[in-house]
Amino acid sequence: MDGNGRWAKARRRPRPFGHQAGAKRTREVVEACPDLGVKYVTLYAFSTENWKRSRTEITALMALFRHTIRKTARELHAEGARVRFIGDRTPLDKKLLKLMDELETLTAGNDRVHVTVALNYGGRDEILRATRRMAEAVKAGELEPDAIDEHTLEGYLDTAGIPDPDLVVRTSGESRTSNFLTWQSAYAEYEFTETLWPDFGREQFAEALDKFGLRERRYGGAES
Repeated sequence: MDGNGRWAKARRRPRPFGHQAGAKRTREVVEACPDLGVKYVTLYAFSTENWKRSRTEITALMALFRHTIRKTARELHAEGARVRFIGDRTPLDKKLLKLMDELETLTAGNDRVHVTVALNYGGRDEILRATRRMAEAVKAGELEPDAIDEHTLEGYLDTAGIPDPDLVVRTSGESRTSNFLTWQSAYAEYEFTETLWPDFGREQFAEALDKFGLRERRYGGAES
């Protein structure tokens, strides 16, 4: 979900204004998922690299995360959404962690749409953390090195139990993956759009899904 800052700048407003607009758009996209046939959606909210931004912007973002969770928790639960968070939680403040835990617990039994929020997430960091946990399991005698395969590693990733993405949408005209679901998106289709995230709504989401439906996915096989 990229382009909040540029969207705000174009309107001569501070960057947090763009993030607030982006949060509202996120809600619209999540609400549209069941009608558009999307069972699982992952939202890249804050990357491990985003800590390089100004302290003012980071503080505003963390406040926005807390506010959004408080405001939407009951609505998401009522709509049958299950919410999970992925990423390294270590640097996050206790108030935000408490809200995240409460939302995950509240919605744990829902199955209408699965919403994964990547918060302080980085694909490389996720693989590194998973590898360390596997190494600890080997050291403890709980895992045999010869038994490690792709499925073993997947079980140690933050996304364990969540299907790999079929489609990755990158907004704002940037043509890079920015460390998003590095392992999981190996065979995902990509859609790069010039639209800034605060302008990316249900209509643009549906259009991206329609384009995806026209693609032939071969997973390394020959063209049919």
